[in-house]
Amino acid sequence: MLNALLGFLVLFALTFAGLPLGFSMIAVGVVGFAIYRGLDPALAMASQQAIDTGMSYGLSVIPLFVLMGAFIFKARLADELFKAAERWMGGLRGGLAHASLGACAGFGAVCGSSLACAATMTRVAAPEMRRYGYDPAFAGATLAAGGTLGILIPPSVPMVIYGILTETDIGKLFAAGVLPGILLMLLYMSAVHFTALTAPAKTGSVAHASWGERFAAIKGVLPVLALFAFVFGGLYVGVFTPTESAGIGAFGGLAFLFLRGQGTWNNIRDALVESAELTAVLLPVTIGAAIFTNFLTIAGLTGEAASWVQSLSLPPLGVIFAICIIYIILGCVFDGLAMIFLTVPIFFPIVTGMGMDPVWFGIVVVIVVELGLITPPVGMNVLVVKSLLPDVSSWQVFRNVGGFVVAGVACLVLVVLFPQIALWLPSFMK
Repeated sequence: MLNALLGFLVLFALTFAGLPLGFSMIAVGVVGFAIYRGLDPALAMASQQAIDTGMSYGLSVIPLFVLMGAFIFKARLADELFKAAERWMGGLRGGLAHASLGACAGFGAVCGSSLACAATMTRVAAPEMRRYGYDPAFAGATLAAGGTLGILIPPSVPMVIYGILTETDIGKLFAAGVLPGILLMLLYMSAVHFTALTAPAKTGSVAHASWGERFAAIKGVLPVLALFAFVFGGLYVGVFTPTESAGIGAFGGLAFLFLRGQGTWNNIRDALVESAELTAVLLPVTIGAAIFTNFLTIAGLTGEAASWVQSLSLPPLGVIFAICIIYIILGCVFDGLAMIFLTVPIFFPIVTGMGMDPVWFGIVVVIVVELGLITPPVGMNVLVVKSLLPDVSSWQVFRNVGGFVVAGVACLVLVVLFPQIALWLPSFMK
């Protein structure tokens, strides 16, 4: 176990020194495995893991769902989502902030990436929020928080990664994210409403719309709703596998691109490049995680960790809350996907060994990853939004994100205490 802990220290040192996480895990995993089995077996293990991961059928879900979101963005349907949400919610206190959150949830349903969701909706919603007098830092905080909905409402890249690492049904994970995603959106809207009551200057003026304008705006979002219903309806009832639904979704996004007159070569090329770039970033990390996990297993860390937790005689909920606290602390300094790759191989055997549902734990992990995306100093969503709002500092956005962090913690507590929030929909799947 001591060698495993030393391996973690070396991994952290290499990562903070600037070596990409995937290559850091490969290096430490190979050297650590070689200590126990020799260099030749370690290299053979690493090469086999690279082949197995690269040939993984489940991993093909990621580029296809990302491609679907990219096509939807290039077709300018994200603008239609925000316009419809603005027409229906703009007249409320903090109406444009509510609309931004609703549009983020809608775009998250066809995207799968939190960073892409935050960046897209910032480009769409931030100018309108400024026009109505919203505080730029609060607008940025709202959009950074709204972007986190992109990985809880399916499709979700972190859910796919979790499913691959733990061999959990990805379709059930997607179904389990729907109700918690809606719950989190409503809690975020409650945070906006509280801000509108206590600091009305931050939420500017209201944007009224007639009933005719509201119903007319619905037409613009029907394509997105239809695509989501078809892709995930087929997945939910068992007609499609996750990979098949991702392929159909990508094709649907491409069809909308042409139907809306945006099917230019530049748009298609950019969408393909974005999808390929994300996959290229994830592949070495996924391979590295598999190699590093083999080292941790042979070093005895997973077994020792499980024995240590059992020796504490904590109730299952106590263990879960302790794990959540660890995740929240790690989220302050680590990227969300890095946390999943580093911790799930350790925590998953502990949780399942206590008889807890792996699908439910996957949703818990995604929620705490979401919190890490908006907490300082390495809140990636905040940094992405700040890059698109050059006159606002990242710390100004962080100072306005507190209400959303509280909402996220409340969602986490509710899902932990009431697992059926996540498990109700998957319970109807075969």
